[in-house]
Parts: sequence; structure tokens; C-alpha cells
Amino acid sequence: VLGLLVWALIADTPYHLYPAYGWVMFVAVFLWLVTIVFFILYLFQLHMKLYMVPWPLVLMIFNVGATILYITAFITCSASVELTSLKGTGQYNQRAAASFFSCLVMIAYGVSAFFSFQAWRGVGSNAATSQMAGGYA
Repeated sequence: VLGLLVWALIADTPYHLYPAYGWVMFVAVFLWLVTIVFFILYLFQLHMKLYMVPWPLVLMIFNVGATILYITAFITCSASVELTSLKGTGQYNQRAAASFFSCLVMIAYGVSAFFSFQAWRGVGSNAATSQMAGGYA
């Protein structure tokens, strides 16, 4: 939802006149779409049918990559706010809000990356869930 807000706030301004906002739009739209694809995969449990894919590793790599991309988008968006619009105007407020929400999205992806790393490493599992069912190997 926060990524959609970044996307909508930037799209409502003439972002095409400023190349920096083109990058922010690319990051926001691309990662929003990929996140929706992962959400649908997990919602309908399609990842269970693709058992040969190491999903914890895939999600960790995605979340780390998304965090890095949103760091660049946040810095780009924040640095470009005052250069592209006058203080107190609607465009200034929208771009400042987009910077704020891109910071929140960056933090959310960072937290997701941390938890994905924990899941990939297997932290938090107990002896009952880590043992093979049916005997000792």
C-alpha cells in the first residue's frame, strides 16, 4: 500500500520533466508489481507447487534488492523535492509526501529483508520442526 502511495503521489505531478522522478517511478512501479506477484503466489499457495524453488532464499534476495533500490529512490526523491517545485505548492507537498512514504517503504523492505534472512537461516525453528519425519537419518 505504501509503495502504491509513492507511485500515485509522483504520478500526479509532471514527473516526466525531471529524470530523477523517472527513476523513482520505475522503482515504485516495478517493485509494487513484483510484490503483488509474490503476494498472489503466497495467497494461493502456488509456491507449494513449485517446491524446487528455494523460496526463503528467493524472498531474501528480493527483499534485499528492493531495499537497496528503495534507498536509491528515497535519496533521489528527497534530494529532488526542492529543486523541482516551490515550497507551499501542491507539487511540493506531493513530492515531499512521496519522499516520506518512500522512506517508509524502504524501512518496510529492510525489515522484511531481516525477517527473510532469519527464515532463510532457519532461526526460530525448534527441534520438532527441524527433525525429519519418520526416523533418523
